[in-house]
Amino acid sequence: MKQFITALFFCLSIAVSAQIDKNDVLFTVDDESVMASEFVRVYNKNLDLVKDESQKDVDAYLELFINYQLKVKEAKRLELDKDAKYIREFSNYKSQLTKNFMSDSEVTETLVKEAYDRSTMDIKASHVLIRIDENETDTTQVYNRLLELRNRIIKEGYEPIQKEVHDGKNVFAEDLGYFSAFKMVYAFETAAYNTKVGEISMPFRTRFGFHIVNVTDKRPSLGEVTVAHIMVANNQKDSLLNPETRIKEIYKKLQQGEKFESLAKQFSDDKSSSSKGGQLAPFTGGQLGSQEFEEVAFGIQKKDEVSFPFKTDFGWHIVKLISKKGIQPYEEVKSVFENKVKRDSRSQLINSALAKKLNQRYKVQDNKETLAYFESIVNDNFFKQAWIVPVDLENEKTFMTIGTKTITYADFAKHLFESQRRYLNKPVSASALINGVYNKYKEDQIIQFHRENLEFENDDFAHVLKEYRDGLLLFDLMEKQVWNAASKDTIGLKAFYEKHKSNYMWEDRVDAVILSSANEKMIEKAIALLDKGKSTEIIEAELNQDEAQNIISTTGVFELGDQALPTDFEFKKGVSKIYQHNDAYHVVMVKSVMSKSHKTLDESRGRVVSDYQNQIEKDWINSLNQRYKVKVNNKVLKKVKSQILN
Repeated sequence: MKQFITALFFCLSIAVSAQIDKNDVLFTVDDESVMASEFVRVYNKNLDLVKDESQKDVDAYLELFINYQLKVKEAKRLELDKDAKYIREFSNYKSQLTKNFMSDSEVTETLVKEAYDRSTMDIKASHVLIRIDENETDTTQVYNRLLELRNRIIKEGYEPIQKEVHDGKNVFAEDLGYFSAFKMVYAFETAAYNTKVGEISMPFRTRFGFHIVNVTDKRPSLGEVTVAHIMVANNQKDSLLNPETRIKEIYKKLQQGEKFESLAKQFSDDKSSSSKGGQLAPFTGGQLGSQEFEEVAFGIQKKDEVSFPFKTDFGWHIVKLISKKGIQPYEEVKSVFENKVKRDSRSQLINSALAKKLNQRYKVQDNKETLAYFESIVNDNFFKQAWIVPVDLENEKTFMTIGTKTITYADFAKHLFESQRRYLNKPVSASALINGVYNKYKEDQIIQFHRENLEFENDDFAHVLKEYRDGLLLFDLMEKQVWNAASKDTIGLKAFYEKHKSNYMWEDRVDAVILSSANEKMIEKAIALLDKGKSTEIIEAELNQDEAQNIISTTGVFELGDQALPTDFEFKKGVSKIYQHNDAYHVVMVKSVMSKSHKTLDESRGRVVSDYQNQIEKDWINSLNQRYKVKVNNKVLKKVKSQILN
């Protein structure tokens, strides 16, 4: 037992001693240190890229990480971080990222759960809106008018009132159809969800004005659906192919008992789904860009049921229902809803809650004397947008402090001056004016101070920001040194192509017409007609009689491996034997055979450019290793490996 305890203590001692310290330097690039903690954090974050956890993988990842740091060093040497475009893009990203990190978690959680619960129910409603400026304080008349309209709707019904009052300018009376969470501004959404079916809300205010909402129905959300489809695109290479005619031909074949998946593989123009029998990824209502497609997809009730052909902006479709499921569990979609909440008007509620907490952290003090002073210097000119800041204002006097930031009288006076336009011809008392402006100003300043210092207060934010800062630099650097170099260096590209010409080959190809049918006898008849020299049009006319779609033809150049060709197809000129492929019978009339041959530079340009870029980057990395001295601390690397692998 004593030996076991001693051995256990020894192992624990090794594990503890192997833990990296925050000051451990893993390697240096010239005079710049890269910390071991940064490498471990990035490695763990990108663990998906390291398929196993052997020591070899750590070494390989370290090589990638060193190359990454070399590129960052080179970008700064070239002063890409001082480029105006880079500064603008980074600033925009930082602003967006900051929003994601600035929230009150408890309030956010409440709003996210509320939004999820609302998303499980669709509301059908109509409303009446009377437009009014959001700064208007005298709202009694508008409120009372909406009360009157509400009472009339209760007695007379909505439609007569809608026809009477809607003018499309100041008064809007509209049917809104079905909607769910995030489709309306938050105040409107809340009023709608809090109103029972068959009832009309009391008047409420949004930034657009005052509303009443008439709720006529509530139903469970449509949930999620998975479908397969066959699409014939509007734009066809074959000018003689009519998309509507082709989709109806395919539909006839379905009615004749041919398999949906086989027809999708053979004829669907949606190449991203055709190889999977037409199956699409699951989607919810409002997720796709085509309302027509969604209506058909959600409208199918039975598994394996197939729709009639219908048209969208993309082309003609036939849809088959694979499965339907209801609302997804909250925990599975929580992060999606959280992102939506932070982009919604709900975010103001989160900001207010956050500012209240930060008020204590930053020890913000309200100074009643300063507010009393500003109350004394405003006058009626303020509401005429004619007020000016007094010349004897004590500009440098402290108005408020937030952490280490001092806000002066001049700062608040400037804000007050700029606020006049919101109060034009809307007089209120001096006390109400100053307190109203001050409360919003204070909240904004607290949030702004937190935003400016977030990189120093939140490690996660700082890490993400650094990754983007470096990543954006590397994008600009790669564009300049590799991508543009490859695409613009026509002489070098041509030389690279000639040297590696054997890598860019056409497989065997045929210029052919494929005749397809679920009925082998029909294909035999087609062969007989082909042997007589009949055209494709005549063959289809003879075999597709009495509204039966017995045969379909496809014309084009087909390469070895094309999904339209049978896998064992013999590349030979003339009429082929009968093949079974995709649960159908096919005969191929080959006009000409093109044997395996080199692609021209133009035909293989995309792949050649990509390969040439890879070569340029490899040579460039070698030059960076010559320019900068990289020194790895093997002792620290050993600790890193021990920590990662254990």
